[in-house]
Amino acid sequence: MDDSGVLMVSQTSYDHTRAYWDGIGVTIAGRRVLDLTGGWGGKPPSGIDHVVVVTHRPAPEGWDPEAPFHFVGGVEAAVARAQELAGDRLVEVAAGDVGGQVLAAGLVDEVRMDVAPVVFGSGRRFFGSVDAQHLLDDPDVVLQGNRVLHLRYPVRR
Repeated sequence: MDDSGVLMVSQTSYDHTRAYWDGIGVTIAGRRVLDLTGGWGGKPPSGIDHVVVVTHRPAPEGWDPEAPFHFVGGVEAAVARAQELAGDRLVEVAAGDVGGQVLAAGLVDEVRMDVAPVVFGSGRRFFGSVDAQHLLDDPDVVLQGNRVLHLRYPVRR
């Protein structure tokens, strides 16, 4: 990151992530992500059309009802709503508890992750509190960027 706050990445990483981000129509996330980001000010991030939020609470107080955010009570409903909204574009599921629940429900086709050489020492589990083993196939994308490894694993069925 430079002094302006702009994240600088290699051309390889940019090409890889830009193509992926351009294909995303809907992101599914949990309420924690919505609250941590302040709901991105009511505008989905990175050019995404809609965000489906899995929560048992209503939209935040003062939330603009015209914002392209959809609040649902469970992961199955979230995936169904996201697929409807996405049309022929991709549905992305954020990591964490909601991502783990969607994986456990058998509704994930692939897992993408970007591995950077940082050890935090503590934090949250990538798939939340998943309580069963889920096998992934060998990666079908392994791409080396500058200090990052981009991986894509199909989910084994």
